Amino acid sequence: MTMTLSAQRSQYTNDAILSASPVRLLTMLYDRLLLDLDRASIAHGEQNWAVASSNLLHAQAIVGELTSSLKVELWDGGEGLLALYNYCRNLLVLANVRRDGASIRESIELLSPLRDAWHEAASQLAVPEPASPGESRELGVA
Repeated sequence: MTMTLSAQRSQYTNDAILSASPVRLLTMLYDRLLLDLDRASIAHGEQNWAVASSNLLHAQAIVGELTSSLKVELWDGGEGLLALYNYCRNLLVLANVRRDGASIRESIELLSPLRDAWHEAASQLAVPEPASPGESRELGVA
């Protein structure tokens, strides 16, 4: 049975998500969130309300997922991040209901630095490749 290109792409995406580490999933969510917001902003500029709304609704769902997975009790900044997520969710609702491009832009301005910070943190947590047989990495030498 041959898969269509669209089905193959969908399968690849599903596999990538299912095999991703929690850190990678977080960065993927932020990447998609900002992609949705960029698309919504472009659609808003073109007055394509259906596309803008679709992207804003998806962005709201991602912010909802980020909110629900946040464990505010585990670190001092948790409450502040929760407040930011709630504020952004409200901005996205207003952007959709009132067709307010300024709310979309403000969300992008608030969330872009967070995405960048999570990517930076993820890169610092990258696990080094395991040593090949016969090679010791205990002291950082071969």
